[in-house]
Order: sequence, then C-alpha cells, then structure tokens
Amino acid sequence: MIIAGREAWTGRLLLIAMMAVTLLPFLSLFVTALHPSGTYPAGLAWPQDPQWSNFLRAFEAANMAELLKSSVLIVLGVVPISILLGTMAGFAIGHLRVIGGRIVFLLFVLGLTLPFEGIITPLYYQIRDMGLLNTRWAIILPLIGLFMPFSVFWMRAHFVNMPEELSESARMDGANVWQLFRRIHVPLAMPAISSLAILLFLWTWNQFLLAIVLVDDPAKRTMSGALGAFQGQWGTDIPLLCAGSLLILTPTLAIFVVFQRHFVKALLQGSLKG
Repeated sequence: MIIAGREAWTGRLLLIAMMAVTLLPFLSLFVTALHPSGTYPAGLAWPQDPQWSNFLRAFEAANMAELLKSSVLIVLGVVPISILLGTMAGFAIGHLRVIGGRIVFLLFVLGLTLPFEGIITPLYYQIRDMGLLNTRWAIILPLIGLFMPFSVFWMRAHFVNMPEELSESARMDGANVWQLFRRIHVPLAMPAISSLAILLFLWTWNQFLLAIVLVDDPAKRTMSGALGAFQGQWGTDIPLLCAGSLLILTPTLAIFVVFQRHFVKALLQGSLKG
C-alpha cells in the first residue's frame, strides 16, 4: 500500500511538472504582451501598468480581421479535400487491400520523411510556373499534397483494423464498394476522421513558411503570417508580437478544447495501430 501510494504521488508530481512546463511559455507570452510597446521585458516580471490595449493594437496593426477571413478560406480549401482523399485512399489500402496497395502505402510513408523546408525552393518555382504565386491556391494546393502522406497513414491505420465480417455482410445484402464505403465504414470512422480534421486544421491555421514565401500580399496569408507585421526596420516590437501570437493561438486552442473528446476517442479506438 505504501509503495502504491508513493507511485501515485510520484505520478501526480510528474503530471504537475509537465503541466507547468507546458503552461510556462503561454504565461510568459501573456505577461510580456502587457508591457509597454517597444520595451524589452525580462523574465516573468508583471508590469506596473498593464497595457491591455496591446491586444487591440496588435489586432489592428496586423490587419487580423482580413487575415482571419483568409485563414478560414484556406482551411476550407485544404481540410475537406485532404480528409476526402486521405479517407478514400486509406480505405482502399487498409481494408480493400488493392493490388499494389502495400507499395503505394510505403511510398506514402516515405512522404512522411520528406523535409518540408527541403522542398520549398523547387515548390516556389513550380508554383510560379503555374501562375499561382501571390494567390491562396499557392498555399492550398501544396498543403493538400504535403498532408496526404499523414492523412493516408492515419486513416489506413483505422481501416486496417475493421473486421472483414462487416464488409462481407454488406456485400451479401447487395452493397457495392461505394455503398460499403459511404454507408458502413465512413460512419464507423468518424472518430478517426474528426481527429484528423482537428490536426489538419491546426497545421493549416498555423502555417507560416508557405504563407511568407509564396504569397506577397499580407491579406492573402494565414493568421500566422500576421507575425511579420511586427518586424520593423530596426527591430521587433516584442510586446505586440506576443499579443499577436496569443490572438493567433486563441482559435486553435478553442477548437482543440471543444473537440478534444473526439481526438481522445480516436486514439483509444486504435487510430494509430496497424
């Protein structure tokens, strides 16, 4: 009993320490955002006169209202298509086990090892030749391709664990492959699909590199692209940068809090197995 009690306390202390390490950067951002604009705060010192107006100034300086609209359009262009293609490919590779599916899956797995920064230069020239530079398509199309390996890997891990008896019963009732996919397996895969949607939303919303390199118009970038607005000729306004960072983080944090049950449910159902 004593050993079990010590293990329980050790686990709780470890959990508290992990929470502190996780929350400390956010606390530092919040405290720094309340300092006067143009200063360079040190540590976690609370300002004598908190500048709550920094959040409004950051919102206006980065034109976040327009960037919020742009980010929503980019997310709507990336997430549904990525989920559709990833789910269909994952179903074909993981459950139907089509001819050559194992080789195709290995190619997708290799895609997970592709360094994102390593393809940004050839991607720039390709997008330029397609005439899509400085448009939202310059962000949407590459992200769909870059997210495909993980989307297929995630959904294949779900479908590979689905029992064959479900499909056999549906086929005996006259269901074709499309009906089998749409009416039987997609409803059962909703936890995995919803958790994948959360991840793709977070990655798209926080996309910074593509927005900066491929789009010159700040109004067509993602919310993360707004951080460049606080970089001046002589330096960076640290308090406004921290305030803007917190404003950008707020939607992603809200989405995760609202849909965290779906994410945990997908993990518990074995979305990462197989």
